[in-house]
Amino acid sequence: MFYISLLLCLSFPFVLKNSKNFLYLKSLIYFCIYLSDIYLDMSLTTIVSNVFKPRQKSLERYVHDAEELQHQVLMRLLEKGKNTEYGVKHLLNNTNSYEKFAQNVPVNTYEELKGDIDRMRHGEKDVLWPGTVKWYAKSSGTTNDKSKFIPVSQDGLHNIHYKGGADAVALYLRNNPKSKLFDGKSLILGGSHSPNYNVSGSLVGDLSAILIENINPLVNLVRVPKKETALLSDFEVKRDRIARETMNKNVTNISGVPSWMLSVLVRVMELTGKKHLEEVWPNLEVFFHGGIAFTPYRKQYEQLITSPNMHYMETYNASEGFFGLQDDPADKAMSLMIDYDVFYEFIPMDEFGQDNPTVVPLWDVEIGKNYAMVITTSCGLWRYMIGDTVQFTSKNPYKFVITGRTKYFINAFGEELIMDNAEKGLAYACEKTGAQVAEYTAAPVYMDSNAKCRHQWLIEFSKEPENLDVFASILDHKLQEINSDYEAKRFHDVTLQHLEIVKAKPGLFNDWLKSKGKLGGQHKIPRLSNSRKNIDEMLMMNK
Repeated sequence: MFYISLLLCLSFPFVLKNSKNFLYLKSLIYFCIYLSDIYLDMSLTTIVSNVFKPRQKSLERYVHDAEELQHQVLMRLLEKGKNTEYGVKHLLNNTNSYEKFAQNVPVNTYEELKGDIDRMRHGEKDVLWPGTVKWYAKSSGTTNDKSKFIPVSQDGLHNIHYKGGADAVALYLRNNPKSKLFDGKSLILGGSHSPNYNVSGSLVGDLSAILIENINPLVNLVRVPKKETALLSDFEVKRDRIARETMNKNVTNISGVPSWMLSVLVRVMELTGKKHLEEVWPNLEVFFHGGIAFTPYRKQYEQLITSPNMHYMETYNASEGFFGLQDDPADKAMSLMIDYDVFYEFIPMDEFGQDNPTVVPLWDVEIGKNYAMVITTSCGLWRYMIGDTVQFTSKNPYKFVITGRTKYFINAFGEELIMDNAEKGLAYACEKTGAQVAEYTAAPVYMDSNAKCRHQWLIEFSKEPENLDVFASILDHKLQEINSDYEAKRFHDVTLQHLEIVKAKPGLFNDWLKSKGKLGGQHKIPRLSNSRKNIDEMLMMNK
């Protein structure tokens, strides 16, 4: 039963490069092999699931010990970082409390850390984090020409990213005790990477590609597609190869960005000629998804996968770290992962952009308030504004929803329209009209020839509404219902006129991403923007 050992390796990749834990893991593997010989008819998942029970138990501390856990994380990060160049400059050696930490270390954007990160990319050590950092995740949070290169240290790789993946499995198995997750293979979408400058063994690329590249080689025997395919840079070629390599496998779970995964699954259906995905993979039971909002794609997935045994689990993983997991299938909010190498702070969005905004630690957040998230991690990101906005729904434990991006909003006329508003509005309009949205973006029309100001939405439908005007009207009214600022600006059409919807031709958004060299991987469409640059480029291509 060597297969069991491979499955355990898949579940605990972060253990494999730690010699102390490897001995424990080895013993555990032999014990599982022993059990499997006794219980030949038992599901492999049933046997392996026991490995996750201690972690499932420790996650219960999230309910009552959040402040203590976060304090421990901060002290651990300060101890590790105190002798780095950044640590010496900001007196981390004399920082023994949150208050001193907030006093000594400024809040940073990528611009403030870019110079240090570039030096690290050239091989300098002990700059932002101890030692040499060899891996850099090319951020796809924006489609601007400039890219961000987020350092991924050895500590961050194992104590943040891989830990998040293992916890996703732990929580899923806790909620689904009859699962057969490990009785088949995992389809995991990855991006691509390339050498980083001329530094030996250093890589830059999509985080998913870095994770695949650094995982124990044995794991590649229990995941699909094969490594060479997973890391291809040409997404159109990769999409076809993934479909061909996986369509005859026993796939039990899939992981990736909803938009790109959907494209792969559609290709699988084209090649097999099947109507529903469970006809291809009858044992498929869960989609671990993240990167972008799932709401616009849910209907398409539910039509593609009609099995009542299918589950969906949202994850909050980014180039900068792994931050949240949906621990309750009935609750869309995610649990904040507070015992990783990540210390969290938050800036109220009503103060965002001010010279000296309030910054609060986790224990001072308020339920229902919109915050910009600030993180300190073992990748050398010190008080770093990640660019995401969140809203807490609970404090015992700390659970939250992602509300958007600090850059993805429209506030051209004081309407403060955020992504959460847009997603809810579109979902409601689709529900009422039977339409399905594949992709969208929106931007303001500041003033047309008739001096009219409005929001312009460019939408690619996978299923068009019977009447586009009705769809637009429902969307507009729903946005007024859920956003009082938008409602006020729409009052009597004085400040803001009725929104406009432009129908995008099929494949427009993919064509635009391709023109930017950003097709595939974790690249995202900018949903909302005060700037018309992106939407105008797309409108030109839509003619």
